[in-house]
Amino acid sequence: MDLEEVIGSVVATAGLDLYEVSLGRQAGRRVLRVTVDRPGGVDLDAIGQVSERISRRLDLEGFDPGPYSLEVGSPGVERPLKDPRHFAAAVGQQVKVKVAPPGDGTTKVVGTLVRAGDQDVTIATAEGDRTVPFGDIVSARTLFEWGPAPRPAKPARREPTKRV
Repeated sequence: MDLEEVIGSVVATAGLDLYEVSLGRQAGRRVLRVTVDRPGGVDLDAIGQVSERISRRLDLEGFDPGPYSLEVGSPGVERPLKDPRHFAAAVGQQVKVKVAPPGDGTTKVVGTLVRAGDQDVTIATAEGDRTVPFGDIVSARTLFEWGPAPRPAKPARREPTKRV
């Protein structure tokens, strides 16, 4: 069974986008993590409904890796960027990318993601644009800037007119 394909069809039917699927271990138990999204974000109702649908579909398909927990969630405001489609969706946002070119140590590149191609991404940094091949990326995520929203600009103050 192609787990990603089965889950992807359930998620698409629910009107959501499949962001990521992973099956691993945590604290001695198997955990199936499904990350979903949609333009504008997902709410708890949508996550709860798709979680039930995924669970039922996996039971019908005979998915049996032994005892496991199903966790369905959203990628969050500081979302991981793992494949080219994630990077393409994040163009224009602040990102932090850990880079390890062959033969060198790791460095961090922080800036605005200005382009995401098939083979690499370009990040505008304070030092200039930096193009990074996907093969050199160790990890990446979007950055959320915390703090109050900027105040709206005040209208220009007009000087009173003088009467003569």
